[in-house]
Amino acid sequence: MFPNMKQQPTVIEAEIGKRIRSFRNGKRITLEKLAERTGFTKGYLSKVEKSEKAPPVSTLGTIARALGVTISSLLGEDSPSRPISLVKKGERPLITRDGTRFGYSYEAVAQPFTNKMMEPFVLTLPVKQKRTLYRHEGQEILFVLEGTMRFFHGTEELIVEEGDCVYFDSGIPHFGESAGDEAVKCFMVIYSPGNP
Repeated sequence: MFPNMKQQPTVIEAEIGKRIRSFRNGKRITLEKLAERTGFTKGYLSKVEKSEKAPPVSTLGTIARALGVTISSLLGEDSPSRPISLVKKGERPLITRDGTRFGYSYEAVAQPFTNKMMEPFVLTLPVKQKRTLYRHEGQEILFVLEGTMRFFHGTEELIVEEGDCVYFDSGIPHFGESAGDEAVKCFMVIYSPGNP
C-alpha cells in the first residue's frame, strides 16, 4: 500500500440481506408480497435476506424498486440529502463477488446521493465467469473502460471494446463477459422507472 493512499471501503455483503429484511419489515411487506412485486420466488428472497453474499446488482435493483428504495440504500447509504455528491476514487464501496457463482465485482460511485433516478457503478467482469442472463425493468448503459467485452442482448451478440458504449433496454435478457484474457472494467448506469 502506498503512503497517503486511502484503502477502498468494502461493503459488508452479509449486511445487505439484513437491510432488505429491515426495509421489508419496516414497510410491512411480507416475503410473499415481495415475491409478487419482484417476480422472484419467496424461497429465493428468503435466501437473499439470509445470505452472506450480495445478489447481482440487477437483482438488488428489482428488490429496491419493489421496496420503494434505491440500490444504494440497500448497500448502506445513510447520508443526509444533498443536491450534489462527490465520491473520491478510494472512497467507492466495493462489493466483491470473487469465489461466488457470479464472479464479478462492482463499486458504488454515487452512494451518498439520496433519491437517485440512476444507479451508477464500476463493474469488473473476470476473465472466466458463469454465464447468467439478467433482466430487469428499465434501461442500462455500459461504457467499457478497460478490456474487451462480449455482450449478449436478446439474440444479438456484440463486441464492445475499450472506449465503446452500449445503451440498451434492460428488460431484454442480457449478459456481458470478457472477450479476451484480461478482466473487463465498465462504467455502468442503471435507470429503472419508479426509482424513488
